[in-house]
Amino acid sequence: MDRLVVVGASLAGLRAVEAARRQGYGGAITLIGAEEHLPYDRPQLSKAFLGIDGPDAVTPYRTESELGGELDVELMLGAPADHLDAESRVVSVADRQVSYDGLVVATGAASRVLPGSAHLSGVHYLRTVDDALALRTALHGSPRVVIIGAGFIGSEIASAARKRDLDVTVVEALDLPLVRSIGPDVGAACAELHRRNGTALRLGASTAGFESSEGRVTGVRLEDGTILPADLVVVGIGVRPVTDWLAGSGVPLHADGGIICDATLATGVPGVYAAGDVAHVANPLFDGDLMRLEHWTNAAEQGAAAARHLLDPGAASPLSSVPYFWSDWYDHRIQFVGTPRADDVVVTRSEIDGFTALYRRRDQLVGALTINRPRDIMKLRRRIVQRCAWDDAVASAA
Repeated sequence: MDRLVVVGASLAGLRAVEAARRQGYGGAITLIGAEEHLPYDRPQLSKAFLGIDGPDAVTPYRTESELGGELDVELMLGAPADHLDAESRVVSVADRQVSYDGLVVATGAASRVLPGSAHLSGVHYLRTVDDALALRTALHGSPRVVIIGAGFIGSEIASAARKRDLDVTVVEALDLPLVRSIGPDVGAACAELHRRNGTALRLGASTAGFESSEGRVTGVRLEDGTILPADLVVVGIGVRPVTDWLAGSGVPLHADGGIICDATLATGVPGVYAAGDVAHVANPLFDGDLMRLEHWTNAAEQGAAAARHLLDPGAASPLSSVPYFWSDWYDHRIQFVGTPRADDVVVTRSEIDGFTALYRRRDQLVGALTINRPRDIMKLRRRIVQRCAWDDAVASAA
């Protein structure tokens, strides 16, 4: 292999580049990124970055001199890949054709957009550092804030806005925050976190559109006719994998647009692997469940593994790590390990300041969520790896 191309200049893409060099690969590497920025840490964008004393800019993982010198990477930043010819092994980027022997697709995800919001001033999405800078500027002063979506990103933004003592309302179509992904008992605990910190919740409320004046948002209109006054609206209704550019390439796509991979991250198209937010991967630890995870640890692990397996397919082994993510709400650390796809969820500690919920599949522990219990979550992660019996897990957690 003489030419490795990595599409996606975020964490997964960077880890692929680093792993290739650690593996001893000495050929050419091209890193393609839609943003003009060097790879940077995204989780902070919805956390400390939005604070009153937040940093003025993100610090890249690697400087340009490190990428170009130490890692000997050709950078193509500021334009997205727009087509893949898998038969000819060529990636198109604007008017340039980039050939490859091996390709890692790590293009991540983009925010889902609500109709009618694209050209409306005062409506924000949060996915990139430019989005975060615009949102932080908009939070100055005393805007009335409405957040559409009570997921992790929307809730972190609500937390940042409340720290500025702003009037914040979160609108959620479901009856509880995150109820589909983490269950009703845990969703109720998340709702309580919002309420005890002064955030108003409108649950079971669907958004019908926006009110505006002279091109600027003035409110959010709900399906029941209620209008929530707003100077600033943040939409956090999930993301979609950035895979439009793969249409017609033969790379297998899931119904949600993600890339279907085997347990080694191979797509089945010769020389093409995927990693990070775009990749659906079967996990042997959880009955071979096909998982597409939008978490930092997953992007880092898969990016490195995709490059290793691409360079040496004979040594590739199935990935079987335990998923992990964290979220910060109102100075509370929420952590989750494993999978929420369970037969039952049992809350073993119900206090908000020390909440613990365990997830059971048959007679085995497969997931756990805690609030403000960082030591416990790492122990629970080890028990999931060890395929801990359910009764033992409950007894230990209680």
